[in-house]
Amino acid sequence: MFFRRLLIERVDLMATGTEILKMRRITKNFLGVRALHNVDFTLRSGEIHALMGENGAGKSTLIKVLTGAEEFETGEIWIEGKDHPIINRSPKEAQQNGISTVYQEINLCPNLSVGENIMLGREPKRLGAIDWKTMNKKAKEALQALEIDIDVTLKLDHYSIAIQQMVAIARAVDISSRVLILDEPTSSLTENEVNKLFSIMRKVRERGLGIIFVTHFLEQVYEVCDRITVLRNGELVGEYEIENLPRVKLVASMLGKDFDDLSEVKREKTVTNGDAREKIIEADGLGREGRIKPFDLEVCRGDVVGLSGLLGSGRSELARAIFCADKPDKGELKVKGKKFNAHTPLDSLKAGMAFLPENRKEEGIIADLSVRENIVIALQARHGMFKLLSKKEQEEFTDRFIDLLNIKTADRETPLKQLSGGNQQKVILARWLLTNPDFMILDEPTRGIDVGTKAEIQRLVIELADQGKAVIFISSEIEEMLRTCSRMVIMRDQEKVGELSDDDITQENIMKAIAGGQAV
Repeated sequence: MFFRRLLIERVDLMATGTEILKMRRITKNFLGVRALHNVDFTLRSGEIHALMGENGAGKSTLIKVLTGAEEFETGEIWIEGKDHPIINRSPKEAQQNGISTVYQEINLCPNLSVGENIMLGREPKRLGAIDWKTMNKKAKEALQALEIDIDVTLKLDHYSIAIQQMVAIARAVDISSRVLILDEPTSSLTENEVNKLFSIMRKVRERGLGIIFVTHFLEQVYEVCDRITVLRNGELVGEYEIENLPRVKLVASMLGKDFDDLSEVKREKTVTNGDAREKIIEADGLGREGRIKPFDLEVCRGDVVGLSGLLGSGRSELARAIFCADKPDKGELKVKGKKFNAHTPLDSLKAGMAFLPENRKEEGIIADLSVRENIVIALQARHGMFKLLSKKEQEEFTDRFIDLLNIKTADRETPLKQLSGGNQQKVILARWLLTNPDFMILDEPTRGIDVGTKAEIQRLVIELADQGKAVIFISSEIEEMLRTCSRMVIMRDQEKVGELSDDDITQENIMKAIAGGQAV
């Protein structure tokens, strides 16, 4: 078959191990904020190269610079076969230079057929019109080269997300890409779909292409990748061959820790009440397909249970399943010993739960409403539309929490969008405290706020536990978790993989558990 011969010839021309992409001294700033600083990256033919780092490390910016979605200030990009550096001014120009990207959100046309998507912009013509028979034949050959057997005449949205991603990969290979970027391709896939995707990636690697694999899943990196580049805070930490980088060292490099100088942080011990061991939350095999694997968890009065793991490990997904922000489709949940089947987050709210989400801008604050309106909205929802809070009650509640949390605002009627990020966070916290919940989920409650406000929120969490509240606390900062939590649940690759308590809660033990239990 001509297409197969073409691929074989391309492999012969592109010896495995040849440097097909070099990025050197890449620097990028956003309004004075450094996103990338003197970053180097090298991709070789016939390799799958993981690009890793925590939130804000610079992964997405590096990919955007490479694909022409963002400009960069200094540095050079070299592609094999060019005798000068290139600058991609758009994704289309990057594609012309042999760089294709398959995003987590499929960037194809779901209303068109599979064949039309693969040949889009390159449709064979006959007598001035599209030659449908030839187009579908070429599309089928492109898929068969990767051992994908589907009907190319059906619309793309007829197929699962996994198949759509494989179609996007087949298209990228068929347009003679040298570099294939897979940006979080497995986030919404089942285990079987992930295995199929990995099989396709290996076939692409065998054909001499270089694959940049952007992911947060450690297990997947060690299953399919040949090399890892780690970024942190916009800078290059290092490039490693997979066999030379134990998982625990990868975690340490991503988090910026060194096992030779780990500082132990003494946790504050909470004073538990007499009824502290009452079980508030009991999850038994709770899970949601493609989001969080089934897990067991107990949270009692006086507990501050930390969820620790790398970004994408399933911390937020576990919390959202309990609160029914994402309704679980497996397992059972009990609240105060009684089976609980929530249909919406409002059901959870009425059952005495509260949830401060990670993304406060999209899921927390209502920017155009006042401080007062933002604080009372959850309590009003809990009471229902027929039991409206009086204006006087609203004002009294608002003034009490402005004072309690030291919220810096001109007055209670100030639009929330005019407050700083830290004060917005305090307003959302006040909203949930006003409902007097038995159980609170705080997802990254101190992200993006000043050190002083962080300390205030940490003290408040401990005080809530002292008062008999049950708390799930999620933070990317291990030191903060050590100061605040009485138990630690370890997450990895959308799965609960262990728990630590008492003297076992140390930075070293947490990082080893995240990495898979390997020794240093």
